[in-house]
Amino acid sequence: MNLTLDELRDVIVRPTLQQLNCHNCASENLLVALALRHQRHGDHEKYPGLYPIDAALHLRLWDHCLAFEPDLASRIRGLASQREFLNNPHPELMINLRYATAIAWAAFLVFPTQLKQRHKELSSAQV
Repeated sequence: MNLTLDELRDVIVRPTLQQLNCHNCASENLLVALALRHQRHGDHEKYPGLYPIDAALHLRLWDHCLAFEPDLASRIRGLASQREFLNNPHPELMINLRYATAIAWAAFLVFPTQLKQRHKELSSAQV
């Protein structure tokens, strides 16, 4: 799926951050840049979604952070599909762009060095 920059920003990133009560220009720009760089230069075998987030980071985020932040967890969970998420949450990172954006933002808040490292890896992959 190819999104324009405006679609990514206006339809996915901004409304997601607003729903999380975390919207500001810096957070919006960060997520747009991370998504665009991943789409252009990312390791799509390892990180198949919109952002460079794998199942291990996804689980770690839920187990070590969101489990202890019920308000944020509830808002993020509200973006996920109702039934399938409970059986297998990881495909949400590929098929549900607003959920993936919320997870990317939460991951940046909790594990900033890990996402910065992935972002740096993508930057060095540019020619």
